[in-house]
Order: sequence, then C-alpha cells, then structure tokens
Amino acid sequence: MNHEFTKRFLLKNRLSRSFYDRDTQLVAQELLGKLLVCERDSMLRVGRIVEVEAYLGPHDKAAHSCKGLTPRTKVMFGPPGFSYVYLIYGMYHCMNVVTEKEGHASAVLLRALEPVQNIELRTQGPGLLTKAIGIDKSLNEHDLLSDSFFIANHDHDAFQIVKRPRIGVDYAGEWAQKLLRFYIKNNNYVSKK
Repeated sequence: MNHEFTKRFLLKNRLSRSFYDRDTQLVAQELLGKLLVCERDSMLRVGRIVEVEAYLGPHDKAAHSCKGLTPRTKVMFGPPGFSYVYLIYGMYHCMNVVTEKEGHASAVLLRALEPVQNIELRTQGPGLLTKAIGIDKSLNEHDLLSDSFFIANHDHDAFQIVKRPRIGVDYAGEWAQKLLRFYIKNNNYVSKK
C-alpha cells in the first residue's frame, strides 16, 4: 500500500462507538484491514491492522481483567471504543481497544500493522507497532472517536483470516490454547505465522 491519506478522508471513515460495542471476537476479526491512525507532532501516521488477539473479560484467564478492577485495568471496565495502553517488560507499550458494554472488561490487542503512511520502523509485534506509530502511555484511556488517535474503515481486497492460539499466555491454562489470535493470511507483516 502506498496511498497518501488525508486526515479529512480518515475522519470521515472513523469507526463509530457501536462498532466496538459488540462481541469481542467479532470486533477483533473485523478490525483486520482497518487503518490505525495516530497524529503526533503534526505527523499523521497510518497503519493497516493485520494481526490482533481477543481478550474476553474477567473469566478469560489470559485477560488483565481476570484480576478484577484495578487502577491499571479500569479502562477495560469502562465504555467501548477507548484505548488501553500499558507497558510490558518495562520498555514496550501495547495497545488494546476496549470492546463490549461498560463493565464487561474485554479488549482486543493490536499485534501487527502493515505500514501505510509515515511509518518507517518495524511493526511486526505489539511493542514494535506502538513505537513505530507513536503510541505511549499518554494515550491510555484515549477515546478512539477523537480527531488525533482513532481507527478508520477502508475498502480493501478480500482476505482470509487465520485463527491461532494467542502468544505469550501459557500461564492461562486452557485459555492459552483458545483460537483467539486472528491475522490476515499471507500478510508479510504478521508477527508470527
């Protein structure tokens, strides 16, 4: 992809709150092919979402919300369509999109992006994509219906979705084997096939 998107076009196609207020697995799969947009320091960065993981709420032993409502997870318990950004290993930020009704505490982790506009660093992995597009802790609890950090719809060619177990959640027992990682088949930017 080598389009130059304008902010006006992207805002016109920004996803609505109702998109996020649905079943988390459905939202996860429908986020594939959408455009993640982040404007920082007057630079508009755009990446196509090609890999995600669904986290289904407090009953999901791999979800952060399984430990209950904490200062860290409160955004997950809030309304849909907000970002949940946290730090792992003391150095990498990860970005999730809160889904379903308030109090449900589910989210979709963005795992990989295909660079579209003004992205030069690697994007194959949740920590790499946030660095490449300019997402940090300051964007935690950010409303994804804003004008500077959002996800936009975009027409794309048809693709097949691959379903695999999530990565790095071996501690979650049977939940580690559930097919809750989704990615676009044969996309070169997927973090792990």
